[in-house]
Amino acid sequence: MADSLPSINFGFDDLRDRMARFTERFDTFIAKGRKQVLEERNRFRINVAELQEDQRLKTREIENLAQKSSNHAQTIDKEAAETAEMHAAITSIKQQRDVRAQYRDRIRSEIAATRKQIAQRQSTQQQYAKAIDEQARLNTPELDFWQTYLCMRIEGTGTVDRLRFVFTHVDEKDWGREVSFDLDTEKKDYRVASVKPKLDAEQIEHCVERLNDNRELGPFLKNMRELLTAALK
Repeated sequence: MADSLPSINFGFDDLRDRMARFTERFDTFIAKGRKQVLEERNRFRINVAELQEDQRLKTREIENLAQKSSNHAQTIDKEAAETAEMHAAITSIKQQRDVRAQYRDRIRSEIAATRKQIAQRQSTQQQYAKAIDEQARLNTPELDFWQTYLCMRIEGTGTVDRLRFVFTHVDEKDWGREVSFDLDTEKKDYRVASVKPKLDAEQIEHCVERLNDNRELGPFLKNMRELLTAALK
């Protein structure tokens, strides 16, 4: 019975062979895929490392540029401050120059005015000295007369431009008794600086005013002698 059954060929050997070749191709595919994945992973890691290094370099370069920019900004600020300080110094120097120029001009003007005043005073003094000299030449004979007539002598006082006029024969009880007054001729208008014995100030002022008005010394001396004589009575 068994011998009469037909033999069936299921092709297991062929299937096995095909499965073996498939397995071999699959393993090769997996190996290639794994190798490719590893290579791509390595390339990715290398790229990432390169990108990180590039980023690090860029970051450092940015930091260097930022530092340079900060230094440049500080330099600009410093130069701006120095420029402002220089302009302020120049302005101050110009102001000082202007002040000194104004002071110089004022001093020059004052010097010119002072020289003009000095010239005017010198001219006035020269004219006055000339007039005094002329009057002195005229007064010398007259003065000799008044000295004799009024029993008077003229003395120095130790002070420039001040004369002392001393009179005698003013006291009937003592002809040798002396009275005197000092005449200050420093200024154009004369004045009596001191008198002995003491006289009324208004009377002295009245005599001096007439002297300054007419410049007649003889009548003035006569009036003063009369005042001094009256003071002794």
